[in-house]
Amino acid sequence: MEKVRVIKEACIGCGSCGAIAPDVFEINDEGFASIKEGVDFEKMTEENKNDVMDAVDGCPTGALELVEE
Repeated sequence: MEKVRVIKEACIGCGSCGAIAPDVFEINDEGFASIKEGVDFEKMTEENKNDVMDAVDGCPTGALELVEE
């Protein structure tokens, strides 16, 4: 699976990503989405992968993007 990047300039901190994929996303101290510490996209379960894809698709501002590394 590709990794996900949060585009900080586009994020409004609505929390939809954390609601959809709580094992992967959180709202940081600045009020914006971030990837939780320790998340390993290579070892992610299928359920978490599906949740991440749903979060990317469901972000109202398009602040989540898939990236290959």
